[in-house]
Amino acid sequence: MLDESAKRGLRRVCRLSHQLNADDAARFANSRTYRVNSLVCALSWCVSYTDSRRQVQRRHSNAVATAVSVLTATLPVTVRRSNMAIRIGDEAPDFTAESTEGTLHFHEWIGDKWAILFSHPKDFTPVCTTELGYMAGLKPEFDKRNTRIVGLSIDPVSDHRAWIGDIKETQGHAVNYPMIGDENLVVAKLYDMIHPNAGGGPRTAVDNATVRSVFIVGPDKKVKAMLIYPMSAGRNFDEVLRLLDSLQLNAKHAVATPVNWRPGEDVIIPTSVSDEEARKKYPQGFKTLKPYLRTVEQPK
Repeated sequence: MLDESAKRGLRRVCRLSHQLNADDAARFANSRTYRVNSLVCALSWCVSYTDSRRQVQRRHSNAVATAVSVLTATLPVTVRRSNMAIRIGDEAPDFTAESTEGTLHFHEWIGDKWAILFSHPKDFTPVCTTELGYMAGLKPEFDKRNTRIVGLSIDPVSDHRAWIGDIKETQGHAVNYPMIGDENLVVAKLYDMIHPNAGGGPRTAVDNATVRSVFIVGPDKKVKAMLIYPMSAGRNFDEVLRLLDSLQLNAKHAVATPVNWRPGEDVIIPTSVSDEEARKKYPQGFKTLKPYLRTVEQPK
């Protein structure tokens, strides 16, 4: 809740910006709604405004600063980070969207599995057709790895369903995973796939050139890896599968994988593991090429 100092600051900036009163601001912040984002923008403007008026600044700067800090702390995570890039290790933003398999609540849909969210620029386009067909053929491999897959584009679900027939006809695989219809660009913007100021309405594949993305999400709902491809280049989903194998091996055994590693090949012992610890963990022995480069057979 906002204390009296914060409310005084809000009343001041709200009078200056003709925005909400302090009680409204507190209610919006406490209810964690997206209108708070607009209020923070107004507050930021008002702080700049007071900078140009020294007397006002001296009188109200502390109250304004308190109001801004309290509001920022109470914002939902998804709002506070809406203009920030997603990084490996961040929690994957949750969302609810319509898909070819019904309403999908992302985190709930993942459950205790791994997940791959991959997007494409546009339905009924050549590169995307080959990608989605290949991914359908790989689905049994992802199933073996306790991993769910979901596609996404900014086209409506009805277009996805109409396109599925073409994919099966030309690629030999029927789409066997959900495809999200992100018509309002909500998920694309949430995951930084597209410029945050992009508008809705009719769009071409060129408009969506940055939306050929892949996100690998762990059971803990954290982003484990990201790949972004240009519009002209189809993705190598065999590499996505290899990357998933490496991530899952690391999650289970805390090892790293070298360049061009394939399942079954030797892995790397992290430098955080001492030789003494390594000898206990790997009684069969390991190879030391350099003090910082030690390899061992892949753990089972």
